[in-house]
Parts: sequence; C-alpha cells; structure tokens
Amino acid sequence: MSVRRAGPGDFDAIAELWREFDHESPPTIHEGPADEEKELAEVAEILASEVAFVAEEDGRPVGFALVRRRTDALATLTDLYVRNEARRSGIATELVREVLDAVDALGIQQLDLEVVASNSVARSLYARWGFRDEVVIMTQSVSDLGVRLGRQEDASFGSIHVQSDDLSAVEQAVRQFVPRLPGASRGSLVAPPHNGWIAVYDDVCDRSPEMLRRLARELSDRTGAVVALLGVERDDVVRMILFERGSVVDEYLSVPEFYGPLPPGDVVGLAANPTVVGRLTGADPQAVRSIARTAAAPADLPPARELLAALAQALGIEGAGHGWSDAPDVTGAVRVERG
Repeated sequence: MSVRRAGPGDFDAIAELWREFDHESPPTIHEGPADEEKELAEVAEILASEVAFVAEEDGRPVGFALVRRRTDALATLTDLYVRNEARRSGIATELVREVLDAVDALGIQQLDLEVVASNSVARSLYARWGFRDEVVIMTQSVSDLGVRLGRQEDASFGSIHVQSDDLSAVEQAVRQFVPRLPGASRGSLVAPPHNGWIAVYDDVCDRSPEMLRRLARELSDRTGAVVALLGVERDDVVRMILFERGSVVDEYLSVPEFYGPLPPGDVVGLAANPTVVGRLTGADPQAVRSIARTAAAPADLPPARELLAALAQALGIEGAGHGWSDAPDVTGAVRVERG
C-alpha cells in the first residue's frame, strides 16, 4: 500500500470512490441526498488547488482524503474514505498522517471534520485521534416536535395540598413566597382544610408546572408538613410529587419519557412507590399501585383528567380536578388578588 498526493488527473478514480462512499452512507435528515454533480465539482476543485491524497494497493485506488482550507489557520477534512475490503489495515491513519504533514507545511493549526452521528465506527476512530465534539446538529420532524411542545390550547393545571389544619400558616406562606416566583402571578386561592388537607391554587403555577413544583417545595419546607402536588400537564400526562419537610420523597409521571428519552433509572424513578405514598397519605398501597400506572404514550392510559381524579380519590384528596383559573367558590377560602 502506498499513499501519494492526488491531482486533477486522479479525478475519475476518486470520483468512483466518492460514489461508493455516498452509496454506503445514508443521507442525513437535515441535508437530504447529496447533489452528485455539485459534490463532484467540489472534489475537482480540491484536486486542482487544495490538499488531496489517494491510497493505492497494487496500483488500484482504495482510499482518499480531501482537505479544504477555510482560513489561514483552519482547514476541514471534507472527505476520508477507505474501501470496505481494505479497512482495518491502517490506510485511513496513513492518509491522515500525509494530510497533517501537508497542512502543517501550509501553516494550518487546526483541522476539523463532519461525521454522521450514527457512524459509530468512524466516531470511535476520530475520538481516539483526539477529535472532540464542538457543534452538534440536532433534528426533529415538524409533526413530532408539535406533539412534544403541545398546542397553545393544551392546558396545564395543578394544585398543592398541605397536610395541615393551620390555614393561617399556609396562607401566610403563600402570600410571602408567591410574589418571588417568576411569571407575575395574578392571584392565589387557599381553601380551608378538608380531610386533613389544605388546598392551594395559583395562577402562575397553572401556567408553569415548574413554578407549581417550587411553590409546593417551599410550602413543605416552611410548614414542615407533607405536601402533595397533583396536576395535569399538556392535557396529556399526570404528575404527582410528594414532599416531606421540603424534600421530594416520591414522584410519579404517567408517561415518564413524555418530554424526551431518559436513562432507565430515571424512568423507574418516575413510577409511584405505593408504600411511600401509603405511609405519607394514608392511601391503600394496592389502590395506588393499580391507578398510578406508567406507559410509553398517553394513549396507553386513561385520559389524564380521569387518571388524576382516580389518583386523588385514592389519596383522600378533594379539589385536585381544577386549577386557579377554574376554581369554584369554596366556603371559607382565602383569595389573594394581585395586579
């Protein structure tokens, strides 16, 4: 095997290798199929005026490397290809060694390249050579992205239930903490105790599940009480979080990977623990186990509002089926109005 500098006279041989490479590699989604005429025109330009090398075995071309200079100090390895039958014999390494000598002589200090994310063999090789990720191109279909983001009219709402009979302490905590939440809450509602739970609703917490979580954590921390967060997100998934003295002790999301893929341990962590739920709320663990199921998609479970209602009933909590904006009149409730 030998590696030598390539020039315009090698165009036909390298064009043949390029076509093999193109047929071997499926087109990326974000660019689509390669424009052969345009790509080969660029190959011809590089052979005429840039850095190019060809590897040969017994006079037959088996690989090539092309480099295009981008600035005085930066160049791109636009193509590196070795025929399948000649791989794992060090040819790619020899091609890049020759490239390095050539670009170093030109004063080039940095070399980059592009590689398809699914090409694990090439990525592993480049990583061993010391290449590192600098820009990651991410792609998603318009329809799937729409599902993930949810429609504007898809509603999220939630409620917080404090295991306490001290209405004034909960009201004071709400008055003090809610104005510190981002989002300019228009108002809060604190319902009197029922079955040992004080319900709290808030405008910004309906609009942002993250603010609902922050308020629930703060109320648990300030009161030292068990706090249950119950809500529906994007009209599709049910979330329950139990806090004790400000710490999360259990969390449930009906579709754990609704917002994107998760490590297996995180998926398991979003399945309700019936024993913990029973200890903190007095619910029957078997009832919690049968209701708080998880699935890969919302369609595999009962409608989110039905699932939430069943779960709240199992916990002995009332008033979980609405948020602040559609809260009914409750005798003895404290309304906190804001501008």
